[in-house]
Amino acid sequence: MKKVRFLIGLLFCICFTVSAGIKHPLHVSTTEVSFNQKDKTLEISCRIFSDDFESILAKNYKQKTDLSNPALKNATDEIVKKYINSHLQIKANGKAVAMKYIGFEIDHEATNIYLEIEKISSLKAVEVTNTILYDLFDDQMNIVHLVKAQTRKSTKILYPDKKFATNF
Repeated sequence: MKKVRFLIGLLFCICFTVSAGIKHPLHVSTTEVSFNQKDKTLEISCRIFSDDFESILAKNYKQKTDLSNPALKNATDEIVKKYINSHLQIKANGKAVAMKYIGFEIDHEATNIYLEIEKISSLKAVEVTNTILYDLFDDQMNIVHLVKAQTRKSTKILYPDKKFATNF
C-alpha cells in the first residue's frame, strides 16, 4: 500500500510540474496489463508523457509528429503502433503473444495507448519486456502493473533492466 501511495504522489508531483510549465524531472511511463476473465483477453494500457513520446517518434521515424493534431491521426497511429510493438512485448503462460493495437488518446500532458491480446483462456504467468523511451533517456523508469481479478502486482523497471515476470 505504501508503494501505491508513493507512486501516486510521485505522479501527482510530476503532473504538477508539467502543468506549471516546468520540464518534468523524471522520465517515467506506466503500463498496466489486466486479465479480463469474461472476454478472455489481456487489456493493456500505456501512459507516456506526450512531449517525450513525440520526441522519440520524431527522432526514430524522421517525420513531423503532433499527437494532438487530428489531421495527422492516421499517420501517427501507424508510428505509435510501430514504436509500441518494438518496445513492449508480453508473454502469457510462457508464450509470446501478439498485441492488437486499439489506438491512443491525449489526456492532459500524457498519451494513453491501448492494446489487447485475445484468446487467453487462463492466466498463470506473465512476463513483460518494456523498453519504452530507453532510446531517449538513460534514466527512464517504466512502472508495470499486472492485474488478475483482485490480485495486483506492480514493479518499476529502471534502465537498463527490461523485464518483469510473475506468476498468479
